Amino acid sequence: MNGPKVLEELTRRIYDTLPAGVEQLQGDVKKNIRVTLEAALARMDLVSREEFDVQTAVLVRSREKLEALEKKVAELEQTLASPSKSPAPKPKARTRTRKKPHKES
Repeated sequence: MNGPKVLEELTRRIYDTLPAGVEQLQGDVKKNIRVTLEAALARMDLVSREEFDVQTAVLVRSREKLEALEKKVAELEQTLASPSKSPAPKPKARTRTRKKPHKES
C-alpha cells in the first residue's frame, strides 16, 4: 500500500460524501476521518505490494523444489519396487581394531 497517498485519497472520498454545511468543520472532520482510517488500516495487518511480491516469488521457488523432490522420491520408490537384475552391492562390514593393551615395565 502506498501509505500517505492512499490514505489521503480515502479521506478525500469520504469527505466528499459528507453533506453540505460540513465545510465549516473541514479541518476537524478530515483529521478525524484520517485518524480513524489509520487506526482501521493498522489493525488489518496489511503488507506492502513489495512484500507480497517477494513472498509470491518464494512460494513459486518452494513449489518448484517440492515438485522436483516429489519426482525424485517417485523415481526412487520405483527403483526400489522394481526387481533389479543384479543385487546391489552390500556395504562391507566394518571391523573395529582393538587397541593393544599398554604394557607396563
